[in-house]
Amino acid sequence: MDNPKVLIIIPAHNEAASIAGVIGDIHTHYPSADILVVDDGSSDNTGEIAEKNGAELVRMPFNLGIGSTVQTGFKFAQKEGYDVAVQVDGDGQHDASHLPALLAPIIADESDLVMGSRYLTKTDYVGSASRRTGTAIFSKILSLMLGQKVTDATSGFRALNRKLINLFADDYPRDYPEVEALLLAHVARLRIKEIPVDMRQRSGGSSSINYFRSIYYMVKVFLALLVGVSRRRAPKIL
Repeated sequence: MDNPKVLIIIPAHNEAASIAGVIGDIHTHYPSADILVVDDGSSDNTGEIAEKNGAELVRMPFNLGIGSTVQTGFKFAQKEGYDVAVQVDGDGQHDASHLPALLAPIIADESDLVMGSRYLTKTDYVGSASRRTGTAIFSKILSLMLGQKVTDATSGFRALNRKLINLFADDYPRDYPEVEALLLAHVARLRIKEIPVDMRQRSGGSSSINYFRSIYYMVKVFLALLVGVSRRRAPKIL
């Protein structure tokens, strides 16, 4: 893939404290990429800050959740003819210095989906106990379903090629979509790869996942995986 057209998709809800830094980090480490911030009904000035810092902006009419917000980014990428899309969180946790490594397997046509993993090698990242537990459980389940080792199934730092842009623009999970999206890619017989990355603590805002949401998240995603694994395998995407 020569000179791919790359879009960085940043889903953001009330990330005014961090969004300028996230955009600046991307400009520094991957300046050739276009940046799209999808403002998921923020009540602060996230959108205005994003535009002032050179990002394209799509505003959701109200808070629709991470799945609909990210899918909106994929629909934009599909419509505008991007070759590669990268999801980067708006809270400053994802280190843009890893973008070249994340994109390299896509550009070399070695993978269709590349995820940045906090757990593939030892890093200084420390998340909440509930988040680490959920990630470990779903990573083991997906490792069995996919027939390959997955260490960070809940990572939102991921790059994908045109095949998956088209797939996810049409069909993408709604609540807590990261785990289910991996299964969708596997059902479509697409190639999945992990690379090790460092992740920072949040630079602003607060996580939407508390203790009770963690329980809901685990039950909901587990049921979704049971439904997903029963799907008939789809024809291979050309």
